Amino acid sequence: MRKEISFGQRDFVLLFTISLALYPLCSCRTVPPLPKVNLAEAGWRVQRGQAVWRWKHDAPEIAGELFIATHPDGRGFLQFIKTPLPLIVAQTTPDAWQIQFVAEGKSWSGPGQPPVRLSWLQLLRCFRDIVPPAKWRWHPCDDGHWRLENNVTGEMLEGYLTPCP
Repeated sequence: MRKEISFGQRDFVLLFTISLALYPLCSCRTVPPLPKVNLAEAGWRVQRGQAVWRWKHDAPEIAGELFIATHPDGRGFLQFIKTPLPLIVAQTTPDAWQIQFVAEGKSWSGPGQPPVRLSWLQLLRCFRDIVPPAKWRWHPCDDGHWRLENNVTGEMLEGYLTPCP
């Protein structure tokens, strides 16, 4: 006995087959890794110093070396190092951002402006004279000291930087 397929079943099979064939073409938009920073290139302002990071109100503070480089075209680079390894590596361009939490083996990137919650990327923006989002307070001082603090979470970055020759 031969069983006939109804029009509804045939349409379903056809739609399913097309969807399955097109599935690999559908994906989230990802940002390719940002190009490596060449600090020998003209225009970079490079600073080095010390910083203390507290990721929430009751968290212990972590002290380390901080290296920040900014370029007039909107690029930025940051490393927070607890010798001998970098803990945080962040980079921005005018239209993308990326950050690595090296010790945790985690990294994120995206198009456009960085997420408000990522303090290290907000710090890079502050050093490019961009006012931070509302829940962040930026306190630069003339002597190279500065403080960036989140009013809601209690996250805090504080330190000093001096220009590198």
